[in-house]
Amino acid sequence: MSTRVHTATAPDALERLANLAGTLDSRIALGRSLIVDLRPSTLSNLGPVPTLEILASEFTERSGMAVSCGLTPVALETKTVRVVCRLVQEAIANFTKYAQAHQVGISLALQGERDEVSVRDDGVGFDTRRQGGSNFGLRGMRYRIEAEGGTLRLVSAPGQSTRIEVSLPKPKPRPA
Repeated sequence: MSTRVHTATAPDALERLANLAGTLDSRIALGRSLIVDLRPSTLSNLGPVPTLEILASEFTERSGMAVSCGLTPVALETKTVRVVCRLVQEAIANFTKYAQAHQVGISLALQGERDEVSVRDDGVGFDTRRQGGSNFGLRGMRYRIEAEGGTLRLVSAPGQSTRIEVSLPKPKPRPA
């Protein structure tokens, strides 16, 4: 069986494939750079606020998406800071991939006896009750936060923005 290629549409199809390949390559490069650029030494040397500011700045530079930060210094253990930063990375990567967002907001603050982290977008949202194959990242976020004694709340609906809210216990003071 021979396949016929319509010469009138072949250039268009090749151009579309080239554009798709370019978009895919740039998304893969963005994901890799987000993972590689957040080194543990940055976390332990600078702490959560400067590290999240650097993450936001580099993400804006690479993606062109605006990121606003409302970050208050909090006392998190280095391991917990790493978990929070990975969560923020995963969230903004998901916003880029699925949400059709133009802006992202990151907040970090002390609320009573808990440290609160929020990552939000202005995208298209989704039904949080649907169980799809693409929610492994969300499940991973939840497991990592729960392993630190925290909770994760996902707020979204189709046609609305998405917000990931995390509440973490303050670290216990170390004996002198």
